[in-house]
Amino acid sequence: MKLEVLRISSQNDSTSGILFDVVNGKRKFLCYTLEDEQRDVKVWGETRIPAGEYKLSLRKEGGFHSRYQAKYGNMHQGMIHVNDVPGFEFILWHTGNTDENTAGCLLLGDSQTSNLVQKDGFIGSSVNAYKKVYPYVAAAISQGDVYVTYIDHDGDINSSDISDVNSNDITEKLEEISGEIQILSAKMDGRNIE
Repeated sequence: MKLEVLRISSQNDSTSGILFDVVNGKRKFLCYTLEDEQRDVKVWGETRIPAGEYKLSLRKEGGFHSRYQAKYGNMHQGMIHVNDVPGFEFILWHTGNTDENTAGCLLLGDSQTSNLVQKDGFIGSSVNAYKKVYPYVAAAISQGDVYVTYIDHDGDINSSDISDVNSNDITEKLEEISGEIQILSAKMDGRNIE
């Protein structure tokens, strides 16, 4: 299974995003997401994890696991855990409504208020989204490798993000535009160029 977290709005206090399941080159919407803000220097409990691909597993220890086991019963098989995040540990997917409910983890929700409107961001119906997404992802983890790619769709565009643009196509288009400019310029001077 391949999943994507598309980060769509990074503000001073939070990052709004969308979680997709990627199947056969198509994205299937699963839910909205909320994380802490992006920082160049990590501040514990106030920084989202770096963009990149990570393997998911089920963490079967710790306070979240115990609380969720009591809350969700047999549905809960362990916390969805994002593994091997540089500079971070115990990055989980769980419920919550604002960036105050996360310390680098990913919150899941069925509705979202823009973090341009509400500085801490807001996702609603978090428990409903968790009950929908968790069994689907946990079952896949139990059957094999599951990876998630966190993608920053906001902020700076790296040259690697536009690598599908062919420099020959650009050169051809510039030459075409240059020719059209010469024709227009000649017509303005009263000459006819064919």
